[in-house]
Amino acid sequence: MTETAPRPTLEAVAARAGVSRATVSRVVNGGDGVRETLVERVRRAVEELGYVPNQAARSLVTRRHDAIAVVVAEPETRVFADPFFALQLRGISKELTAHDNQLVLLLTEGRDDHARVGRYLAGGHVDGALVFSLHLDDPLPGLIQRAGVPTVFGGRPGWNGAAAGDETVYVDSDNRGGARDAVRHLVGLGRRHVVHIAGPLDQTSAVDRLEGFRDVCGDVDARYVAEGDFTPGGGERAMRTLLDRCPELDAVFAANDLMASGALRVLRERGLRVPDDVAVIGFDDMLPVAEQTDPPLTTIRQDIEEMGRLMARRLLEGAEAAPFGVVLPTTLVRRASA
Repeated sequence: MTETAPRPTLEAVAARAGVSRATVSRVVNGGDGVRETLVERVRRAVEELGYVPNQAARSLVTRRHDAIAVVVAEPETRVFADPFFALQLRGISKELTAHDNQLVLLLTEGRDDHARVGRYLAGGHVDGALVFSLHLDDPLPGLIQRAGVPTVFGGRPGWNGAAAGDETVYVDSDNRGGARDAVRHLVGLGRRHVVHIAGPLDQTSAVDRLEGFRDVCGDVDARYVAEGDFTPGGGERAMRTLLDRCPELDAVFAANDLMASGALRVLRERGLRVPDDVAVIGFDDMLPVAEQTDPPLTTIRQDIEEMGRLMARRLLEGAEAAPFGVVLPTTLVRRASA
């Protein structure tokens, strides 16, 4: 059996470069106070020997782990089935990779997992946390605050204990404005009975989209709103409820594309033509969904991947970054459903 060559050590690099071990350590860990000529000699020796710093030892020196926790307050069955999370994680991963940071994914199945995540963050394993898909009664923000970890949230703060005007750093989309654009488009098409399939109203994105719907439609009859769960099945159930309550409906604004796809299936089952009988608009513009529905879905586009990238960038920039809240614009994307 072939023996593995011994891993190059800090001492070997120092000997090759003709400098002290302390000088090599300062260069490798990004310290100051080393002349440029010595820096170049150390870097050349590192490259020639193929030296890779020991991350555990480096963390003791620099107090950094080059690792960021991404906390998604959803079970894995939801995270891996919904393309929204894939897009947001892709944006986060791209930004972290560009800055040589590792992504540590933490999911929550239940209350026991909240405590586990809190303990992990408090244990000093990561340099910061990116947290999204929080619910209004979620204990995670409090646990994270007690852990003392720099954090950026995805979505407007609205959980219990979040104070208006506080210094919580977050990235969000213009959910309320996008919803207004969706409903105005439906009204502009001459639709007079617009209903709304809301997302789970324990999340601020769903609340804001419902408020945008009400901004245009006014104080609508409660029969015109049914709560879903951001899944295709939830959209199907809500659509059946709305058709039974108000058979006169002629337009649907669904709070995300997955629920809109479920609504389209139910309308087809009931023999209703889209958009002739009922116009449908979603929210997200997730191409694997919006372009493959029948008919292709008119929707409100939010740049999900950019949201993830910007969350990571804000965290890496540090707490001095301002403003605390960043809200990205949305746009209406017209296809065949409305």
